[in-house]
Amino acid sequence: MNIRHLEILEAIEETGTFTGAARKLHLTQSAVSHAVAELEQEAGTALFDRLPKGACLTQCGMVLLEEGRGILNACRDLERKLSHLEENTPINVVSSITIASFLLPPILSRMKSLFPEIQINVRVVSANTSMEILKRGEADIAFWEGTEPQGAFRTIPLGVYKLYAACVTGYPLPEQSISLDWLCRQPLLLREPGSAIRDTFDSVLSLAGQRAYPVWESVNSSALIKAAEAGLGITVLPENLLADSLRKKSLQLVEVEGMTMENRMLAVFHKDKYLTRPMQIMLENLMTVTNQKKLYS
Repeated sequence: MNIRHLEILEAIEETGTFTGAARKLHLTQSAVSHAVAELEQEAGTALFDRLPKGACLTQCGMVLLEEGRGILNACRDLERKLSHLEENTPINVVSSITIASFLLPPILSRMKSLFPEIQINVRVVSANTSMEILKRGEADIAFWEGTEPQGAFRTIPLGVYKLYAACVTGYPLPEQSISLDWLCRQPLLLREPGSAIRDTFDSVLSLAGQRAYPVWESVNSSALIKAAEAGLGITVLPENLLADSLRKKSLQLVEVEGMTMENRMLAVFHKDKYLTRPMQIMLENLMTVTNQKKLYS
């Protein structure tokens, strides 16, 4: 017995004749009769009563059709899903905390508008951890900050953000130029080690022979901004995250002599991994923004 046998059984029950079933399924009547004979032989019993007005299911035929309808419905549902299989396959995204805070939401919103039914799973971690997750194959694409990774990866540049020191308006700043040495002696409100923001800041300090001793470390940039607004110290964050506080004048920038910092933002994906249609469209949208050529075939 196979799916075709069940379809014929159902069609005869619905149309009332072998001829009607053949017409519905685009088969010959002899093919329908042969399939019924095979099915009855396998079942060891009659499944239809052949009456002058047509064919009618026997009690055994009714039992078989009732059991078989669940299988037929499952197969039809699978066929419907098969034609949209890629659209129904989740996209697994891993993102650094900073990119997730301002750049990722509009990107994913665009994807949901193109594929309303698609499931997008997002993990937000530190920049270094995001690449480790991608390397392990646990994500389809990583949004992170840093240099282009080595290995079988392709990247899409997403832009650059600058890092600035900021403190509450009225914080006692030196009247003369502000040095890195002075900054490091202040209560610092910093992102956690391993984040791209912290790594960049620590690199600048290391080159100048300095080291940060923060009084507050957090993965939450908003918490650092609130702490700075409360006068608890000086924070170092991307300008776009500080923009609202600077506009409201609850924070002011601290211009430190010789301190210029910026981070590159990248979308990274496996070079040799198969790309579903939704993934291709996500990459195409990212590349359109940055005016890049197609990176896959």
